[in-house]
Amino acid sequence: MAKVKSGSILISEPFLGDPNFERTVVLVCKHDNEGSFGLVLNRKANLKLSDVPELGDINFDMELHLGGPMEHNTLHYIHQLAILDESIVLGPNVFWGGDFEQLKDLLNSGKIDQDDIRFFLGYSGWSAAQLEDEIKNNVWIVNNTVTDNLFHLNVDSLWRDILKQMGGKYKILSNYPIDPSLN
Repeated sequence: MAKVKSGSILISEPFLGDPNFERTVVLVCKHDNEGSFGLVLNRKANLKLSDVPELGDINFDMELHLGGPMEHNTLHYIHQLAILDESIVLGPNVFWGGDFEQLKDLLNSGKIDQDDIRFFLGYSGWSAAQLEDEIKNNVWIVNNTVTDNLFHLNVDSLWRDILKQMGGKYKILSNYPIDPSLN
């Protein structure tokens, strides 16, 4: 069983009954003795950046995602912008956060492509040892090979696509129906 760490990808097992995490893919941004923080990569918020007036003057309109069930009044972002000060490296060419004023300047000047960044409302959080317990109970499949292709995969099929890429028994899980009683 792979150990979870900052930069790990969590893939929910196909039988999970929690609607917050059913068939989700979560990027773990922080993991330590105090708990874990992650962002669901494959849940759209049905809002655009321009729908959040608190962000001020941003001339960059793109879809927002739901990072998880906690604190939907918070904005988070992952990106491929090594030039963004105060960013935290999660994997090769994958960063979390950074200087928001600098980011706004880059967005407004057109120096960022939409494929290089994702914005999230809310997040997923776990208390100390909670995530490890869920992993031991097979709630999550841990993948520690985070790559920048996360930005280029189809959000709607991300859960299935990552399991297929992992191959073997995971490829079989990727085809498991949402409701097996309907087969």
